[in-house]
Amino acid sequence: MAQILKLDGTEELDFDRATVERAYDRWAPVYDLVFGGVFSKGRKAAIQATNRLGGRVLEVGIGTGISLPQYAPNLRIFGTDISEAMLRKAKARVSELRLNNVEGLAVMDAEKLEFPDNSFDVVMAQYVVTAVPNPEAALDEFARVLRPGGELIVLTRVSADTGVRRFIEQRLQPVVRPLGFRTAEFAWSRYAKWLAGARGMELAERRLIPPLGHFSLVRFRKIDIAKAA
Repeated sequence: MAQILKLDGTEELDFDRATVERAYDRWAPVYDLVFGGVFSKGRKAAIQATNRLGGRVLEVGIGTGISLPQYAPNLRIFGTDISEAMLRKAKARVSELRLNNVEGLAVMDAEKLEFPDNSFDVVMAQYVVTAVPNPEAALDEFARVLRPGGELIVLTRVSADTGVRRFIEQRLQPVVRPLGFRTAEFAWSRYAKWLAGARGMELAERRLIPPLGHFSLVRFRKIDIAKAA
């Protein structure tokens, strides 16, 4: 059954796992062509931050694996995605480029990650949070599988809280939902609210990323509560 999300001042919209899966299966053949260049600066910034941290990395929403060649070879990468069609392209890329630092690729729900607690040094989510039915549940899962001292790196669209842009984003929502996107629900206040209730997480960095200044690179750090006590 679809998760019903009510936007302020708009009709109710359904957005569930099946909707997202179908949308990204359709995007798979042309994803690199359509989004490769548009999101390249943000992708580069997020991966540079990950490479500085090192260790074992989970990229949620790996898609076609477009990010994989940019990771430092000393990192160990595991990628997940909801779309089998996307992952087939990612697997082909790993094989073609002989990316030996890729541990594995698996179909997985971002809200129900099949990993034990504290499994990764970095959790990377590029343009994923706005494309899952329950964003807070996904963020909770990202934090759960992150080791103390590790970082959750989120590359995401940040919508407006008020004003003309907010109005336009609300009106666009019904149009873009079938494409696997949402435009009007992700003002920074929503991320801040999640962070306030997330035990053991703190904001390490937030900065604007092209295009158009509507996207942000956000780094959350998991505090080692045992050491902090």
